[in-house]
Amino acid sequence: MSQFVFKMPDLGEGTVEAEIVAWHTQPGADVAEDQVIVEVMTDKAAVEVPAPVSGRVLSITGAPGDKVAVGTPLIVFETGTATAPASAAAAATVPPAVFAAAKAPAPAASEGELSGAAVEAGRAGRVMTSPANRRRAREAGIDLSSVAGSGPGGRILRGDLNPTGAGAAPSHGMNAVPAAAATSEIKVIGVRRLIAERMSAAKRDIPHFAYVEEVDVTELEALRAQLNAKLAKGEPGLTYLPLVILALVRVLESFPQCNVLHDAARGVLVRHRAVHVGIATQTPDGLKVPVLRNAQALDLWEIAAQARRVSERARSNKATRDELIGSTITITSLGKLGGIVSTPVINAPEVAIVGLNKAVDRPVVHQGSIAVRRIMNLSSSFDHRFVDGYDAAAMIQALKELLEHPAMIFIPKAKSP
Repeated sequence: MSQFVFKMPDLGEGTVEAEIVAWHTQPGADVAEDQVIVEVMTDKAAVEVPAPVSGRVLSITGAPGDKVAVGTPLIVFETGTATAPASAAAAATVPPAVFAAAKAPAPAASEGELSGAAVEAGRAGRVMTSPANRRRAREAGIDLSSVAGSGPGGRILRGDLNPTGAGAAPSHGMNAVPAAAATSEIKVIGVRRLIAERMSAAKRDIPHFAYVEEVDVTELEALRAQLNAKLAKGEPGLTYLPLVILALVRVLESFPQCNVLHDAARGVLVRHRAVHVGIATQTPDGLKVPVLRNAQALDLWEIAAQARRVSERARSNKATRDELIGSTITITSLGKLGGIVSTPVINAPEVAIVGLNKAVDRPVVHQGSIAVRRIMNLSSSFDHRFVDGYDAAAMIQALKELLEHPAMIFIPKAKSP
């Protein structure tokens, strides 16, 4: 028998520490090599860290929410042989940081389809469930190792985590707390902590200039409907987003000061010719901003396909670190919940963000008469240190003109004589 000390690995890109999000093992447990033992988060990505050796866990360092420095002993194993990896540093090497993939649960097996042996096989080692269910269990204080999964091989499904199911003791007797009076505490860790820190820094450090403009998208909606009518059955239809992105690319040709990143450390503005659009995307783990790169080089259908691809990868936790950084301007939309006006927070180090509000039919004065038109507001925010109010308003007005006359989006800009 021998002991092996596994240290917090260097996850790359200058990472000096990582936050413990969830432990998947505890002291006294037996683990197999490559079994996921802990989920950690850096400022760049969430990573599932595998065990470098097989053995029994003697001790672990840190609770969920704690930050552990790179090189600090993270977990101590008692191995079954005297042979262990040559060094802790070698064992601490892990693949580049990527957001852990969330595999879709397999269809639930019918009653009686799983044998007891199959269920036991699924419970022995790592608990089988999706990252979303692990998060739900953490928030509810449920020990997944005590939950009997109803999925294939003992996989824990969402329905297995209901309050009266396994892993959550029902409340009985005189000491039961009424549901209306029950409270719970949720520790701010992982993606939610990262979002909180970045939003706080953005509002604290950036003087936001907000500008809202009403846009008549009746013609844009007619174009969208016509294009969707020509799609083959089963093909995903166009939303407003690709059309807005294409229009934004055209507008930024005249307003390059809004396609900029602020390098605070060097005190410079880095102006980009390429347009890398961040697409604010709501996911089960919180808001993420996957990046559609080089939008200026794509046509409408390519933009639509790439926007769907990066957004879905973010929602399913499959987006790599490189797919979540490097945007030069962000578009955010609440879709059908978009409301009338919003005040989007700038995605630092960018200097501008454009928000799409809900498109609704409203009676308006059009060409001297009352008419029902489809109206959508654009709610934007700019970093007032680097974008003057006049330029911000002029940019949104230019975007409004293209969206109200969508044929102009596809007409090349006239060259100066």
